[in-house]
Amino acid sequence: MDDKSALIPVILSGGAGTRLWPVSRRAHPKPFMRLASGQTLAETTVERASRVASQGVTLTVTGRDYYFLTRDLYQQGAPETEHHFLLEPEGRNTAPAIAAAALWVESRFGEDACLLVQPADHLVRNVAAFEQAVTKAHALASEGWLTCLGIQPTHPETGFGYIRAGSAIEDRGLSIEAFVEKPDLETARRYVESGQYLWNAGMFCLRARTLLDAMAEHAPDILAGVRETWQASSTDQEPLELDSVRFARVRADSIDFAIMEKARKRAVVPVDCGWSDIGSWQAISELYETDALGNRVQGEGVLVDSRNTFVQGEKRLVAAVGVDNLVIVDTGDAVLVASRERAQEVKAVVDELTRQDHESAVFHRTVHRPWGRYTVLEDADDCKVKRLVVRPGGVLSLQRHEHRSEHWTVVGGTASVRVGDEEFDLGAGQTVQIPVGSLHRLENRGQVPVEIIEVQTGSYFGEDDIERLEDIYGRA
Repeated sequence: MDDKSALIPVILSGGAGTRLWPVSRRAHPKPFMRLASGQTLAETTVERASRVASQGVTLTVTGRDYYFLTRDLYQQGAPETEHHFLLEPEGRNTAPAIAAAALWVESRFGEDACLLVQPADHLVRNVAAFEQAVTKAHALASEGWLTCLGIQPTHPETGFGYIRAGSAIEDRGLSIEAFVEKPDLETARRYVESGQYLWNAGMFCLRARTLLDAMAEHAPDILAGVRETWQASSTDQEPLELDSVRFARVRADSIDFAIMEKARKRAVVPVDCGWSDIGSWQAISELYETDALGNRVQGEGVLVDSRNTFVQGEKRLVAAVGVDNLVIVDTGDAVLVASRERAQEVKAVVDELTRQDHESAVFHRTVHRPWGRYTVLEDADDCKVKRLVVRPGGVLSLQRHEHRSEHWTVVGGTASVRVGDEEFDLGAGQTVQIPVGSLHRLENRGQVPVEIIEVQTGSYFGEDDIERLEDIYGRA
């Protein structure tokens, strides 16, 4: 392997994680979930990526809606690393995302640099084993192999795709004979017993030039569309936002279907690193210690005469009597009760909520924004009450509303406010009324958070009743 070959971790962060509702929602998906350790999956992923980043650089492909919170979490998880972001205007699956990342890596580190692609929402418990596998995968990728990290299966699993491994490539990995779709249970048992199959975890190590050449051969339309998007984008900006019109025309496909199932020079590095895709409440529950009756509790819970039950409560006490084999998750604004065996079917709940246009399919009571966050305290037909926390330096957009007025009361910090053409500061205990249709903005120029109680009155309180005229976060 060329010791000078750059290795750039590429983190793919998108999707709603609907099987983990009500904690994971469209506006606050799975990478932002906090684990038993107190860290989010995004933080653990970027920590792991930073340990193998040869240039001290990571690249994350995500959407603008998730950019600001991801950036802030990265500063907690890996503050010494230089983090870059490639923003997709919409999700087009992994092949276009990885192609765009390859163009970014090629433009900054050359065509021989390697991408280490991994999802933002997977868990790896044994980081040392992961690093050893990455070293082998990097060596293979530097020699032109399209390389995967394959997880040693611990049980027959019908929810994952599999990789059928072939002959050894020295002592670094194995050739790939085939990618296999999710099997039924009996087939999965045969795969595990044979010792020839590995789980496909969606982690790849690929030289930029090799990947782009393979895409030109097997998915030329995707590569052409991504190149056209790249050329139309402002590629020297940070974060780099892909041109929305051209990217929307790119065919959506996974990297597995578009490239890996068709390419010739493919390799897999087996690894046993305590990997989990955290894809269901069953998987989440296994992260916690069990009592003598098989119960697991996160938060405040009381279980009486109950067995094999997982309880997660965030806002209040959860009690259960005489239950067996359940998942109970309470987020304060929603409660999920499901059989452990059917925990994978939670997606059906989200589908129904989406069909009903129910807000809980998208938002939590607490919603994160680039300037801070707000929590809905009351949501009635005639008013809506929020608590806003604006971080130091945070600025709400210059905006107005067609259907509601607002009344702000400062409860902490000093708020710099504009209403119409008038600008002034408000301290704790001071208030301001914002009539329907009035231009207004709030800014925190101080060193401590500004906290506001906002009371909305009117005929409609939806987030789409915001007309932004100016916004430092690019949302206008």
